[in-house]
Amino acid sequence: MTEQQTKDTSPNRGIYLLPNLLTTAGLFSGFYAVVSSMNGDFESAAIAIFIAMIFDGLDGRVARMTNTQSEFGAEYDSMADMVSFGIAPGLVAYNWALSGMGKFGWLAAFVFVAAAALRLARFNTQIGVADSRFFQGLASPAAAGVIASLIWVGASYDINGHSYGFIMGVITIISGLLMVSNFRYNSFKEVNWKGKVNFLVVLVIVLVFVIVASSPEIVLLAIFSLYACSGPITTIRTVKKLKLEHVVGDDDDADFTGECADKNNNTEASNEKKANASADTEDNKTNS
Repeated sequence: MTEQQTKDTSPNRGIYLLPNLLTTAGLFSGFYAVVSSMNGDFESAAIAIFIAMIFDGLDGRVARMTNTQSEFGAEYDSMADMVSFGIAPGLVAYNWALSGMGKFGWLAAFVFVAAAALRLARFNTQIGVADSRFFQGLASPAAAGVIASLIWVGASYDINGHSYGFIMGVITIISGLLMVSNFRYNSFKEVNWKGKVNFLVVLVIVLVFVIVASSPEIVLLAIFSLYACSGPITTIRTVKKLKLEHVVGDDDDADFTGECADKNNNTEASNEKKANASADTEDNKTNS
C-alpha cells in the first residue's frame, strides 16, 4: 500500500471546533465557580454554575444541528459535566456552609460528587435504551441547580451559610441520592419546540422572563426545588404499587420498562386502528 493510500484510508483525527468550544466554555464556568467560592465570592460561584448549564444545553444541540456529533465530543461533554455539575456544586457548598461541620461537612459534599459521577456513568450506558420521555434519577444539572440556587439566595441576602451547615448538608446529601435513585423525572423531550403556538403563549413567555429577571435567585430556587420533588410524585403516580426497586436498585429490578412498553404498545395499537379506519373510509369512498 502506498503512502498516499495510507493517508486516504486513515481516520480523521481532528475534532469539531464549535460544539467542543461550547463544552470548554461550560467546563471553564464550572472551574471558575470553584475558584470564586475559594475567594469567598459565592454569588459569582452560583451564577457560574448556571452559566455552565446554558453551555451544556447548547453544545449537544449545536452538534446535532451542524451534524458534528462525535464520540470524542460525547466523552468530553461527560467529563465537563462531572466538573461543572458534580465537583463544582459540591465544593461550593462545602466552602459556603459545610467547612465548619467537620467530617459530616466534607462527607456530605463527597456524597454529592460521587452521586454525580454515578449518575453520569449510568446515563451514558442507557443512551438509546431508556425511555426518552423520562430521566432515571435527578439529572446532574438539575441537582446542581438546587445547590447553586440555594447558595445564590443565601449570598444575595447575606446569610451566613455556616449557621445552617447541618441543613445544607442534609440538602446536599438528598440531592445526591436523588441523582442515583430510580425516580422518574420528565425530560420534556416530547415538547415540539418547532411547532406553532398561540400568541398568548408568547405573552406568557415574556411574563416569565420578567418574573425571573425581577428575582432570579428565588425563582430558580423554586423551579429547581419543585422539579427535584416532582420525581417521587411522578413515580408514585405511575406505578400500581410502590416498591423498593422503584426508589433505588438496578434498572431490571423495576417494572418501568414493562409499563413503558405497555404504553408504547397501546399507542401503536391505537395508531393501527386509526390507519385501518382511514383505509376503510377510503375504500368506501372508492366503492361509492
